[in-house]
This record gives sequence, structure tokens and C-alpha cells, in this order.
Amino acid sequence: QVMESGGGLVAPGGSLTLSCVGSGFTFKDYVMSWHRQASGKERELVAIVGVTGAYIRYEESVEGRFTISRDDANHVTYLQMNNLKPEDTAVYYCKAGRDAWGQGTQVTVSA
Repeated sequence: QVMESGGGLVAPGGSLTLSCVGSGFTFKDYVMSWHRQASGKERELVAIVGVTGAYIRYEESVEGRFTISRDDANHVTYLQMNNLKPEDTAVYYCKAGRDAWGQGTQVTVSA
């Protein structure tokens, strides 16, 4: 299973770091990804990191503002989010592999 933390309310231009802790599986062998779902919209992929950390991709709207990373020794994936915008408001989900989803953490960007 995976469990996210670190969401909250932040003003536009602010920063947040989300964490995702994995347990019950061999963390280093899994592709890890972050997704988000805004109210009334479909869930979308935000960022993904491969098993070695060498493969990383971002959704276009977050490129240059968000950074995904992984710490295999501690079974954690991070999403560092800078220069947040109101349109980044969503529930953010962590996923391990193809279908191990977390419960989500709310990120709200508002003045």
C-alpha cells in the first residue's frame, strides 16, 4: 500500500512537498507516479519516475515547477511543487506500479 501526506492550503506562488510512503512491496522495483483530480475533472498523470530514477516525465503544465524524486532506502516518493497556481488545486494521489493507489491528499491554492 501507499500513503500520501503533505497537502494543505497555500497561497499562489507558494510551495508544498508531498510525500508518499510505500509498504508491503519491494519499493525499488516499482515505477512511482503522482496523479491529481480536480473537482469535476478526470484524474490526470502529473509526474512519473522509473525504477532507477533515470526516467522522469512531467505533465506539460507542471514542467519546470514540480519535481518528482524517490528515496528507495526509505520507501518514499516525493513531489516538490513550486510556484503553485490556483489551477493546481486538486486531490493528489500517489500510485505504485499499475494499480496501487493511495487515498489522496488535498492541495488547495488560494489567496
